[in-house]
Amino acid sequence: MQAEILSIGTELLLGDIVNTNAQYLSKKLAEMGIYVYCQAVVGDNPQRIQEAFENAFKKSDMIITTGGLGPTKDDLTKEMAAEYFGKNMVLDEGSLQWITNLFQKQNWKMSEGNKKQAYFPAESIILKNDKGTAPGCIIRENGKTAVLLPGPPQEMKHMFEKGVIPYLAQFQQGIIQSKVLHICGIGESSVAEIIADIIDAQTNPTVAPYAKDMEVTLRITAKARDKDEVNDLIRPVENEIRKRLGESLYGEGETTLENVIGESLVQKGLTISVAESCTGGIITARLVNYAGISSVLKEGAVTYSNDAKVRSLGVKEDTLSKFGAVSTETAGEMAAGIASVSNTDIGLSTTGIAGPAGGTPEKPVGLVYIGLYIKGETKVKKIQTTGDRKRVRKKTVVFALDWLRRELNQV
Repeated sequence: MQAEILSIGTELLLGDIVNTNAQYLSKKLAEMGIYVYCQAVVGDNPQRIQEAFENAFKKSDMIITTGGLGPTKDDLTKEMAAEYFGKNMVLDEGSLQWITNLFQKQNWKMSEGNKKQAYFPAESIILKNDKGTAPGCIIRENGKTAVLLPGPPQEMKHMFEKGVIPYLAQFQQGIIQSKVLHICGIGESSVAEIIADIIDAQTNPTVAPYAKDMEVTLRITAKARDKDEVNDLIRPVENEIRKRLGESLYGEGETTLENVIGESLVQKGLTISVAESCTGGIITARLVNYAGISSVLKEGAVTYSNDAKVRSLGVKEDTLSKFGAVSTETAGEMAAGIASVSNTDIGLSTTGIAGPAGGTPEKPVGLVYIGLYIKGETKVKKIQTTGDRKRVRKKTVVFALDWLRRELNQV
């Protein structure tokens, strides 16, 4: 079965709301072996909604809509679906009673618009809304299916899981499942080159690389009758990719760099402290995302000024005057200094020029030094990044965390 997701709402077209509904539905449908042929967004306009229905059903067996089930005059999804299928709008007494009871319970005033939410195309399967006032419905006619869901994500997800998934189970022919691998330290083009023959030869499973948040993600996707068969298809491809990428592949699924680092620190019984200048506390905040970090993360200091570097970390004034705040020497003293004052096994530091101003020919914007004190040794890495201020800082954080991860692998 092929499906199209049709998101309805002018607010989506204006960019006022991020369309997370389509992402959620695509993932859920893929898990059920239902291909999403296309995603579309249309405003609250009857003619365009009708055209969207017609265009979608030319290509797909099923449309899943979100939005347009509210009480206002521009909420027209059900009406347009009824027009497409040639059905009258009829009152569902059960839905009306549900909405009425909800308003009475909350001591809200019920309008004629709210009563409109209890009308559906004739012969619809009603989908109860336990999270709001807008019930959804399923219409099936001549081999075509329309699933109409509310726009608010909380309502939509609950309705889909409680009502739509059980209904769609009758059309399920196998499952589509993905394994996600996370890579850091090499770019997307390098990853694609390393596994080029695997990508070129792909059939089932397929392999797709994409860049996200300064990292690279590989998605291995297979279709089969059940999870065991899917795993049998994915496993040999995954093993070969792991073999080729080695240490650059740091995790899978929902894991993150900070989770991998946090687990490593806890398992090895190593404590850490962080001194940040250009990154302004982002590294520490990332580490705090790991729930068990409190046993090993002792301190995070934002030492932005030279005075703070001297006073809080013990960076020598002579070092700052001779080499500057953005230098190998200062980064090293910051890392060793935070480890000393915090009495930790590891000290991590950053200092750089994030821009947009402050750069010179000798020290341009994007120049960053990362210091690492570990196993009694101080190391410094110099990186030259590009982009705006936010991007320079984000790149620095990812580079610093990945370097720390790799160093922990050697401890």
